[in-house]
Amino acid sequence: MNPTTFIIFGVTGDLAQRKLLPSLLSLYVKKLLPAKFFIVGFSRRHFSREDFRQYVRENMNIRAGQYREEDIKHFLDHMCYEQGTFDSPASYSTLALRLTAIDDGFHRCSNKLFHLAVQPSFYETILDRLSESGLTIPCGGNEGWTRVLVEKPFGNDIETARKLDAKLADLFKEEQIFRIDHYLAKEALQNIVTFRFANALFEPLWNYRYIDKVHIKLLEKNGIEGRGEFYDPVGALKDVGQNHILQMMALVAMERPAMLDALHIRSERAKVLSRLKVITPKTVGELGLRGQYEGYTSEKGVSPASSTETYFRLEAAIANSRWKGVPFFLESGKGLAENRSEIDIYFKNNEAGSFGTNDHTRDPLAGQNVLTFRIQPDESIKIRFWVKTPGFTFNVEPKTLKFKYADFPPEAITPDAYERVLYDAVVGDQTLFTSTDEVMAAWKFITPVWHALGTLPLTMYRKGAREVL
Repeated sequence: MNPTTFIIFGVTGDLAQRKLLPSLLSLYVKKLLPAKFFIVGFSRRHFSREDFRQYVRENMNIRAGQYREEDIKHFLDHMCYEQGTFDSPASYSTLALRLTAIDDGFHRCSNKLFHLAVQPSFYETILDRLSESGLTIPCGGNEGWTRVLVEKPFGNDIETARKLDAKLADLFKEEQIFRIDHYLAKEALQNIVTFRFANALFEPLWNYRYIDKVHIKLLEKNGIEGRGEFYDPVGALKDVGQNHILQMMALVAMERPAMLDALHIRSERAKVLSRLKVITPKTVGELGLRGQYEGYTSEKGVSPASSTETYFRLEAAIANSRWKGVPFFLESGKGLAENRSEIDIYFKNNEAGSFGTNDHTRDPLAGQNVLTFRIQPDESIKIRFWVKTPGFTFNVEPKTLKFKYADFPPEAITPDAYERVLYDAVVGDQTLFTSTDEVMAAWKFITPVWHALGTLPLTMYRKGAREVL
């Protein structure tokens, strides 16, 4: 691979320290980074190079003994720091000089990967300054590409998303833009496509004739954990509904792509999102619910009068021939009883739901098979089926067939989602990144939903509740 320079805006922030730098270290140890690479941290704090390296060493989210000290030292040798402010043209001129010096050390033009690990409110400013400084222009020829990684959320509604997308399109081609939804990079989520299309057993049943409903949930025990200033203006629906939840839905509902590559997979995901039925203030009372955990308004950074939802539940529908009449229940919330992210696919009852049961033993799902993709924790795929119990009767009981990622041998280590994100950005694979069409289709659905949900009263629930009614 060509020499590559990673430029991380907001390198002293939580995302860089918890995710990006540990993931780059892991890729380095696994020899999955280019042989020649450099990491330039950009932030407003003042550091000497040695102070910066020490800061990274002390704050990087790695376990004691996880890596050899010599590997950590060699990794840190590939790092430097550039102090500046996001809105200062002079800071970008200085950054340009630093990147030129790095290329001189490589004796060739390096690839440039700009990662915007900052609050979305800074995106437009950074993109404008990058453009003015000429840093978005690739070195030219067959080497030295330039790419940009943008974290979610991509806008705050359909209009701000269009504005951000137009800004990106002015500076970069679509193949240079990597919009990160790290959920797509989770191994268990990626396996949905393989499970569906590599196993002839399920694909013929993957339609309204055989599927009763789909339930997608992303549940969290923690509250907002000091993120009030960010979370309160956003809420659960925009924080995870517009991106994580809808991407999970798109993977379940998409058609078989003509080819298993970024172009075709992203196109099929976008088609699903574009066919979502609109939820209006007239229908939201039947199709939606919004909640807030007790004590939320006392959290740091939250308005005492806040009506922001920390929980939502929606009944969505896809207007196409495959999913005619199948409800997709989308659910997410904070401050609940457990951390669980999964997709449950309920197959229709075989019209013998009472087969082999009596009133005393009857299960409400008797005869109904349930396929579950567990994203986290305990990544797995399982299916609930029915068997006859031993004896002279025809009573049945549920059993489970289950595959766990933990069953793979120890050397088959599942990469962290951000490892996969960064690796794919370097090699140029956009499969696990959202396209313009996907972002716009998601916001086209979510923006009116958000307005409609706002007309509903908040359902208060205690922190640690198992369900919100």
